[in-house]
Amino acid sequence: MLGIQELWLFIVSGLLLNLTPGPDTAYIVGRSVQMGWRGGAAAALGICTGCLVHVFAAAIGLSALLAASSVAFTVVKWAGAGYLCYIGVKMLLSRPRVPATDAVSAGGAIPLRQIFWQGALTNVLNPKVALFFLAFLPQFVAAEAPHKALAFVLLGLIFIVNSTLWCLGVAALAASAAGRVRQSGRVLLWIDRALGGLFVYLGVRVAMLEAR
Repeated sequence: MLGIQELWLFIVSGLLLNLTPGPDTAYIVGRSVQMGWRGGAAAALGICTGCLVHVFAAAIGLSALLAASSVAFTVVKWAGAGYLCYIGVKMLLSRPRVPATDAVSAGGAIPLRQIFWQGALTNVLNPKVALFFLAFLPQFVAAEAPHKALAFVLLGLIFIVNSTLWCLGVAALAASAAGRVRQSGRVLLWIDRALGGLFVYLGVRVAMLEAR
């Protein structure tokens, strides 16, 4: 169908990639511990939405342009690195927050849309994610396929659906295991700082990427 080949291998590979812990998982777990299931789910959906952008970019050739043009790569790289470092430093300098149980009444809760967009933009502005989909998806599309763009989109959607289900499961598990943690403002502060350090680390990694 659409020139897709070895679909079973693609699904298995995608599941194994999702099972591998990484920065996305750390972000989802951190937000789940801080804000419970809703915070973790917002982070997961944001991250997967960012991946969706890269899938469509790969399908219409923008990722290929990014890989071929050093100027485009550099612009996206520094925009992504700057955004990640900005968010990271902001979280590192955050002050103690109201525990999650009192956050709503005290007005101290982080808006879910902010968590969603942080997760989405971390992926959208990361050229490494774009290059991953550009390298991964074509391996499962026949060279003579008549509709390569549609094949890319279909494979990307399969990958993202599986990834979303896994990330939502991680969010639920982390949220259910962290009820007591959310009662401590000091613990929430250190989680903020840990996530801030993660964002700064990712920003530095993005800044060090080289176009190939």
